Amino acid sequence: KYAVKNKFNYTAEQVQNYVAKLNSELGRFDPKTAHFNQIEIPNSMFQPYLYESLGIEINLTNVEKDRIFWNNAAPAVPTDGIVDFLKFLKQKNIRTGVITNICYDPSVVEERINNLLPNNEFEFIIASSNYIFRKPSRHIFELALLKADLEAKDVWFIGDNYECDVKGSAEAGMFPVWYTGAKNGKVEPDESVLTINSWEKLKIILENLEKC
Repeated sequence: KYAVKNKFNYTAEQVQNYVAKLNSELGRFDPKTAHFNQIEIPNSMFQPYLYESLGIEINLTNVEKDRIFWNNAAPAVPTDGIVDFLKFLKQKNIRTGVITNICYDPSVVEERINNLLPNNEFEFIIASSNYIFRKPSRHIFELALLKADLEAKDVWFIGDNYECDVKGSAEAGMFPVWYTGAKNGKVEPDESVLTINSWEKLKIILENLEKC
């Protein structure tokens, strides 16, 4: 409905089919291979080609396109227990930040996180759409360490993607924690990695460490 020009009268479904074709050619979003692609393709580059190559003109800024598409295609809710867990970390003076593989504009990513978790104390939100590199690339983890002014050995990294989050952070020298609480379906366990299926479980682990 935001198109002011649609030269060939493409439907939304036809556009999305073309998107799937382009993404396949680029090797994006396939869960089996996406982690091999460590360079981000931000929507600010992808969308101009997509629409102009189809003879479509959208009367929105790139940020507006990202916000409208993302909110409609993939609405989100906080994972169970995350709000209380972040409160716990704040009480314990444990610092937090975010690294995310995402093609959406960084301002839209920050907006969504702050809307979902309005009381977060994240010191930074690093979106791959703003920094070229995607997890599991060492570069994006090293950028976070520089921003935090910390050494890798002093950082725990929690993520839900085994290849990008767990293996990526481990190779960068951090302590990886695999969060499986938001996954659908069976997860193949890795006994060498601290794995949690709830934030309460990680809270208990941290409390026990504090007692040691």
